[in-house]
Amino acid sequence: MKVVILMLAMFFAITARSQNTLNHYKYVLVPERFGIFKQDDQYGINTLTKSLLESVGFTSLMTTDVLPAEIINNKCSALNVELVEKRKFLSTSLTLLLKDCQGNIVYKSEEGISREKEWNTVYRDALRKAFVSLSAAQYKYDSSGTMQATQPAPGASPATVAATPATIADNKDVLYAQANANGYQLIDTSPKKVMTLLKTSQPDNFIADNGVEKGIVFRKNGEWFFEYYKDDKLVSQKLTIKF
Repeated sequence: MKVVILMLAMFFAITARSQNTLNHYKYVLVPERFGIFKQDDQYGINTLTKSLLESVGFTSLMTTDVLPAEIINNKCSALNVELVEKRKFLSTSLTLLLKDCQGNIVYKSEEGISREKEWNTVYRDALRKAFVSLSAAQYKYDSSGTMQATQPAPGASPATVAATPATIADNKDVLYAQANANGYQLIDTSPKKVMTLLKTSQPDNFIADNGVEKGIVFRKNGEWFFEYYKDDKLVSQKLTIKF
């Protein structure tokens, strides 16, 4: 019984955190064509997605629209929408993904399953059903938590979007990268695993976890850095990595 209660508590905590993160975004960009289709706005799905996002409360724009200055100056102020399709015997399902500017999933809907026979109908039906869970999340934009860009827009000052590290440390131990399905594990000369690197949409940026701190590993001016927050202060550690 205690295990069930603990699992339920974790579920609601994760749901609440996801909702809070979702509420930090005002805009969602919809592509002219989803990757699962061969034509722009096939079956009217892109137009319908835009409309359904607006019905939930988002300010939704097509990627070909004239974008507001807020997005032009800060691409990370908007989410991007993707659709994942699964075809099963006598049914088709769509799952809605809302991703941030780094390709991280901020929200994943429940599967919308349709058993309609016509393609035009089945996709629209499945999409509407996928939006049921997003509607239930009760999205409401909260400007106090607006997401900031991880990189400055052209012409913008880096100081407006980047925090200054409070501590800069230099780890001179050589770490060797071993590739795996999701990225790399870094090992020392022992050999012992000292850090896990997960791939992102940027080739020289990784989500990092050394078992104590979680942060990012990235390359700057030919050198690798591990940055994380400790006691609400940004710490930057230089790494020597051999790939």
